[in-house]
Amino acid sequence: MVRVTILSPDASGSANPYAASQNPPLSYEDWAPVTVLGAASEGGLMLPSATPTAGHLYGPRGVWIDDDLLIAADTGNHRVLIWHGLPTEDGAPADVVLGQPDAITEGPAAGGSGAANGMYLPTGILVSDGRLVIADAWHHRLLVWDEVPTDTGTPPDAVIGQPDPEAVDPNAGGEAGADTFYWPFGIALVDGRCYVTDTGNRRVLCWTDGIPEPGQPADIVLGQPDSRSREENRGGPVAADSFRWPHAVASDGTGGLWVADAGNHRILGWDAHPTQDRPADRVLGQPDFTSGEEFPYVPQERRFRFPYGLASADGDLAIADTANNRVLLQPTPDRLPVGALDPTLSLGQPDLTANGENRWDAVGPDTMCWPYGLHWHRGARELLAVADSGNNRVVLWERR
Repeated sequence: MVRVTILSPDASGSANPYAASQNPPLSYEDWAPVTVLGAASEGGLMLPSATPTAGHLYGPRGVWIDDDLLIAADTGNHRVLIWHGLPTEDGAPADVVLGQPDAITEGPAAGGSGAANGMYLPTGILVSDGRLVIADAWHHRLLVWDEVPTDTGTPPDAVIGQPDPEAVDPNAGGEAGADTFYWPFGIALVDGRCYVTDTGNRRVLCWTDGIPEPGQPADIVLGQPDSRSREENRGGPVAADSFRWPHAVASDGTGGLWVADAGNHRILGWDAHPTQDRPADRVLGQPDFTSGEEFPYVPQERRFRFPYGLASADGDLAIADTANNRVLLQPTPDRLPVGALDPTLSLGQPDLTANGENRWDAVGPDTMCWPYGLHWHRGARELLAVADSGNNRVVLWERR
């Protein structure tokens, strides 16, 4: 395990080693943070560097991991960082930068030089059969590399959702369609189906035969009555077939899926993959399908506040409960009735009711501030990668 030392100023202003009285590490059964990438945050939140490097992160919102690869959406720097070989030292620099010409340039569209090889708030990440797909959210498109790049600045091989590599308008400059996006924040491959959370169009698109080709319309539109509608909650009250801000998709491990409907503070579940638009079968975080309220000033047991991220492993579910500054681990939630939520662990908090940013104390390796994207990998090691966006870092947690 990599030991993380957090420095905080004493009364004289000098730095002292992280003390047990300042946010001591908690027991999370078998889970513990092992590597911290990005900001060290000496005692408190650290503003991102005005000049990024290959080791800096600014508000990361997406992450992907396997036995020998780590990819992070460095969202605020409008780029994606790739580590070939899992980093084992805190602050290790990335090997490859995508979306910028080098490791020090920042700004949308490759520092303003153009969209063809640039990004604007990238978020979701998918690797499938050696291909890399990035949800370039504010350019309203998906970028596809046929192989995970090994060189900085490698341009994508395909663009999905826009007519050409320079086009960046919402819904390709027209009305919504089954082949367009408005803020596509999340992407997932579940049981061979490619799902995209088309957040600005308040819907989820599904291609039933994997990653689509450019211009290929989605086979299924969830959350709207047709491919052109885009109103919040279908223009009406919260319902079992509506979304406010869908953000992430994960497998339920039994042939169905979960969708994080962050704006309605809930997670919707389908027991089987939908073949057309239809209501969800289950809801977590709200008592019923018609509730979508936020409850910020009460104990947060069995509640969500803006759950932006999801990850699953063999049916177990990890939930980035973003505004509650924690990641909840929920085993086999397909067994729960409608409205139920019964997580076993709250990573980042002392218990299942607390929700303070960094536990209302100093930043530590096991604290969180607005965790956003997640990826859960069970391979040679069991790892949960957390894009801890408010702390400007990615933290790798390992189950021992």
